[in-house]
Amino acid sequence: MTLTLPTPQNPLHIGTRGSPLAMAQAHETRARLSAAFNLPLTAFEVVVIKVTGDMIQDRPLKDIGGKGLFTREIEEDLLAGKIDIAVHSMKDMPTIQPGGLLLDTFLPREDPRDAFVAPQMSALDQLAQGAVVGTSSLRRRAQLLHKRPDLQVVEFRGNVQTRLRKLADGVAECTFLAMAGLNRLDMENVPATPINDTDMLPAVAQGAIGIERRAGDADTEALLSAIHDTPTGQRLTAERAFLLTLDGSCETPIAGLATLDGDTLHLRGEVLRPDGSEVIKGTRNGPISDGGQMGVDLAQELLAQAGPHFFDWHGGT
Repeated sequence: MTLTLPTPQNPLHIGTRGSPLAMAQAHETRARLSAAFNLPLTAFEVVVIKVTGDMIQDRPLKDIGGKGLFTREIEEDLLAGKIDIAVHSMKDMPTIQPGGLLLDTFLPREDPRDAFVAPQMSALDQLAQGAVVGTSSLRRRAQLLHKRPDLQVVEFRGNVQTRLRKLADGVAECTFLAMAGLNRLDMENVPATPINDTDMLPAVAQGAIGIERRAGDADTEALLSAIHDTPTGQRLTAERAFLLTLDGSCETPIAGLATLDGDTLHLRGEVLRPDGSEVIKGTRNGPISDGGQMGVDLAQELLAQAGPHFFDWHGGT
């Protein structure tokens, strides 16, 4: 098959959200495609699509529909042929794609750790009793309250810049961001301290960029295969199988991280009650090729430990 390459006259359309971080990820995708095929950047056009999750900032995600609010409109345009590919933050992605779409290309993963962000402090244990912490993440909220039930946690929706502005305005004494986002936005000036993943296990797929395409689009499949990062894909196979088996959503505090050591994959996962009162965690080690099954097995182990009533707070699994 002869590959038809995009041109400035007939560019490949790259769909994305409009936040600064989403734009940085789309431009990284464009730059990698351009370099892989020695094409001008003008052969790739970034298309900004407004999504519900960005337009509604005053309510928690779990109250307005969950993760799909960051992808629905983009995927509708992809299915309609208005764009050719869609670039996503993988931690925002539901575990199941709409019919006709495939998510099988991943860029090299950035730092998956969380960052503690505070103007006057560098660690969580420096917070005073009853301090106010801002986060929109149910996972981070539960992990924080598990360690420090004395903290007051307030809702902190919005992009990186919005959350930093709220912090500067004194809405909270600290917040948490993804190191990957800070790195991709070159925000070295932000007072951020990386949190060891043994202290705060990250969200599943945090730090990874995924590229979605239409099934059956052979040219796009060939283009994307040139920039796919296999190790990132192997890690996400395990993490997302873990998430899918737990029936993870924005109502379920779940954390998971896979790492590679030679031919071995190490997977850690945990599930928490939203109030932080209980956490159940476990690990798996095995061949990289078994990553997907390891994710399923670990999730089933945690579900068995949790018992039938652990998930009552959101209506069962």
